[in-house]
Amino acid sequence: MGKYTGNKAKICRRFGVNLFGNLKFDRILEKRPNPPGVHGASASRKKLSEYGRQLNEKQKLKITYGLREKQFRLTFKKAAQKKGITGDNLLQLLERRLDNVVYRLGFAPTRTAARQLVSHGHVKVNGRKVNIASYTVKESEEITIKDSDRSKALIQRNIELSSRREVPQWLILTKEELKGMIARMPLREEMPSVADELMIVELYSK
Repeated sequence: MGKYTGNKAKICRRFGVNLFGNLKFDRILEKRPNPPGVHGASASRKKLSEYGRQLNEKQKLKITYGLREKQFRLTFKKAAQKKGITGDNLLQLLERRLDNVVYRLGFAPTRTAARQLVSHGHVKVNGRKVNIASYTVKESEEITIKDSDRSKALIQRNIELSSRREVPQWLILTKEELKGMIARMPLREEMPSVADELMIVELYSK
């Protein structure tokens, strides 16, 4: 399965969780908690096999971070090769993607919007334009915005709209300068996940 491009409300209802970070999907799930379709209520009670549950967890994480299957496999492979707990490593690599860091800093309201900011050249890393959303941000690397009135106005507006969302403690945001950085590697408890990463590790370990 490639990157999800379908109806976002339906896929959130299918999995019963907000996969995209936009508050409107929380409201949709409150009003319509059952999966979509005429058999939604009964489908929510259908028991999945262990393999089916593992696939669902993988799909949730893929969709949340906007990855295709090949990208996700490569990310998992890197996580498995690193020292430490593979599941924690996987989440850490996903959280350190440039598009996700831009989202976490509040520079964009969603990861999709953050990906667009990066691909359109609005974001710099250590003073150099980086338009690769999957770029892995390292400790102490500085995330800044393109020096143009249009870019700065856009980011400033996004920060104001995202003010209700807390910036994680492993990141440092300087609002006045529209600047951020990774202060340290995130801990597991600082990486909220919509999926059970242990089930994903089990899936790829077969």
